Amino acid sequence: MTDHGSSIDPNKPSIARVYDYLLGGKDNYAVDREIGDVFKRDLPGSVAIAFANRAALTRAVGEIVTTTDIRQFIDLGSGLPTADNVHQVAQRHAPESRVVYVDIDPQVLVHGRALLEENDRTRVVAVDVRDPEGVFAHPDTQDLIDFGQPVAVVFSAILHHVNDEEDPAAIVRYWRDRVPSGSHFFVSHFRSGNNAETEEAERVLQQTFGRGRWRTDAEIAALLDGLEILEPGIVPASLWHPEVVDNPRIGGGGERELTVWERLIAAGLARKP
Repeated sequence: MTDHGSSIDPNKPSIARVYDYLLGGKDNYAVDREIGDVFKRDLPGSVAIAFANRAALTRAVGEIVTTTDIRQFIDLGSGLPTADNVHQVAQRHAPESRVVYVDIDPQVLVHGRALLEENDRTRVVAVDVRDPEGVFAHPDTQDLIDFGQPVAVVFSAILHHVNDEEDPAAIVRYWRDRVPSGSHFFVSHFRSGNNAETEEAERVLQQTFGRGRWRTDAEIAALLDGLEILEPGIVPASLWHPEVVDNPRIGGGGERELTVWERLIAAGLARKP
């Protein structure tokens, strides 16, 4: 979920660019850093959310490609390219893996297409994730993804940017109904902590972007209705298979006690029976 429009506006903050800034990237503007600095300054430790989420995504892609025959991924609301993008992790294990990235942020599209132009097993599709039919029917999606074979559908840190009235469960349900048995769904999502940190972080996002919805583990699990949630269930992202370390630089949470912030991002993997 990112800003609408066909051109990059350096005066309007972008969710994708703020996230890039928090991860230490360079593809952001002063207006994005201003929002990012609210988290860094006023909510110290909150940057751990971004890193815990990215690490869990990396581990999940590695888990899918090494334990199943799935070799095609749709990454919905993919954000700006960073180290260890979905196609890089998947193709490291299985070079034949194919990935469709979906985003509407104009800067994501520029950078994504530049990064992927030499990789013929990837596409970047400029369709809003709230329009799943548009994503599904897009020529690049149809060209790259064989919907007769299992697909991995990635909702990494995107459904919490879909407000309740926009029906995030319907988006998941759309994809559930169009992929075959054996397909996998990875979800990471802001996790309600019922504490001051959650309330303040939610307020900043809602005030800035008009979106950003924290949900409980039960609410996150409900988004995966009709799917089999695999072990260990919906858990803090750092506790999602911390032993599965695809990249030793960004491993799992191990046995240490998680910070309050690390507990505010959940992750889970589900399978369509």
